[in-house]
Amino acid sequence: MLREIRIQNLGVIDDAVLELSAGLNVLTGETGAGKTMVVSGLGLLLGARADAAMVRTGAKNAVVEGVVDVGPEHPASVRVIEAGGDVQDGLILVRTLSAGGRSKAHVGGRTVPVSVLGELGELLVAVHGQADQWRLRQPEQHRVVLDRFAGDLVSEPLGRYVALYDDFHQCGAELRHLRALARDRAREVDILQTGLEEIEAIDPLPGEDLELRAEDERLAHSDGLRASAGQAHGLLTGDPDSLYSVAGGADGAGAGDMGGGDVAGQLGAARAALAPMTGHDQALADLDRRLQELGYLTADLGTDLAAYLSDVDVDPARLAWVQQRRADLARLQRKYGDTADEILLWSKESAARLTELEGADDRADELQVRLETVRAGLTTCAGELSVARQHAAVEFGARVTTELSHLAMGKAVVQVGLGRRPDPEGLSLGEGADPVRFSRHGVDDVEILLAASSGAPARSVAKTASGGELSRVMLALEVVTGSADVPTFVFDEVDAGVGGRAALDVGARLAALATSAQVIVVTHLAQVAAYADQHLVVRRTDDGHVTASGVVAVSGQERLRELARMMAGVEDSEVAIEHARELLSVTIRH
Repeated sequence: MLREIRIQNLGVIDDAVLELSAGLNVLTGETGAGKTMVVSGLGLLLGARADAAMVRTGAKNAVVEGVVDVGPEHPASVRVIEAGGDVQDGLILVRTLSAGGRSKAHVGGRTVPVSVLGELGELLVAVHGQADQWRLRQPEQHRVVLDRFAGDLVSEPLGRYVALYDDFHQCGAELRHLRALARDRAREVDILQTGLEEIEAIDPLPGEDLELRAEDERLAHSDGLRASAGQAHGLLTGDPDSLYSVAGGADGAGAGDMGGGDVAGQLGAARAALAPMTGHDQALADLDRRLQELGYLTADLGTDLAAYLSDVDVDPARLAWVQQRRADLARLQRKYGDTADEILLWSKESAARLTELEGADDRADELQVRLETVRAGLTTCAGELSVARQHAAVEFGARVTTELSHLAMGKAVVQVGLGRRPDPEGLSLGEGADPVRFSRHGVDDVEILLAASSGAPARSVAKTASGGELSRVMLALEVVTGSADVPTFVFDEVDAGVGGRAALDVGARLAALATSAQVIVVTHLAQVAAYADQHLVVRRTDDGHVTASGVVAVSGQERLRELARMMAGVEDSEVAIEHARELLSVTIRH
């Protein structure tokens, strides 16, 4: 509910604070005291269009601030929290209007576009003034009002209908997509098949490109590899065959000159030189042991070099095959990936995609069958939903008519018209075969109709009723349908053109609505004000302004004086005060 509203520099209001309570809050005051400015300030707080002329003369800006108590689960709180706002101490809304016409809005401590105030306002407050009947002026809202009244009678078939509608919409969209891309799909199939056939013909293996590169490098330099390994082997072991093959000498002189110069022989000679003395010094013995280890390592290395020499392959045919294989892989790499592994990944993904594309026609056939099945179910469910709304419409019209009879509209008759006119926002369920268009809420075009007097034709309530009558119609609708999710209702001049007994009925209906929601009413009638749970009075100072103390909650004798002023124009008359006391007792019994 609205806990507090503060208005500064707006019209005749300098600085006023309205502390509101749950239940029925009534705002009264003499004509021109500023009640309209309070409603205008509330409108600004809820995102209404701003006019710089509303700023009090001489002030730089007008400010309206409101504190709303809503739970963290309420849609308005969720919206603010998601935007980074704070609702821990209540939802705080602020609207600032400069004398130059610039307008700013803050919600939960954060700057927001003014439009956000409007969106939150629709979740928090329903304003029913002579120019604010947006719910009755929007045809779609007529359906919302009827469905809310119907409750489970409509919500159950509507839930089934919405599920079928969404399913139909999804299936239809997928089917249209498949059919629209049939040519592109055939082209993609050809491309994928060609690529997969090309890869299958070469049949690359994981990591093969790296292995072939290493083998190509080895085979292309096999002569040099043999020469280097042979020379190293000869120098380590003194093998004349190795030296001869490396040096290329035909006379073998080089090999003969190496006798005793090989590494193994030099290590043996070094150990022989140390041997006589190793028993006299441990350090020398350690050096001898290291020479021994070097001898073992040299022998092992010679053996490994010999093995390498025997494995070095000089095979021109193998080299040619490797180079051709690499060329084949390079051709695939230019199209499908930088490595053999990437080529294989493309092949795997493309095979899956090809399977999907080749099954698209089967999928389209399945969707067409499903579409027809869902269409039949949707048509049946739409019929059930229409019947439920027709039953609800009869009771709804009768109950609202009864309520209006207590609101000085005794000759008015409310009906609900249900039609099946084309809905431009709907989705046609046939290629020209279905005469109606199905929207997400059914095939019904709902319109609340009002016959203002007996014998008068029933017309749309938004076009037939006057401003005051619209407020009373909305009051009747709210009483009949309940408060729904909107926690606060504001009625401005709901009692226009009403008096006497009818005014008591208006007050009683407002009080009934206030049992399930907060209600704020601006009124001139004591019969309405007498029902208030909290009575607020707007008072101007002698200079014509409303100050911080200009909006006060009255009770007891003060309230009786205000009711007396509203009834008789004077507040000091004992007779008028007695009438006010009698009025309060009547409202208690009413």
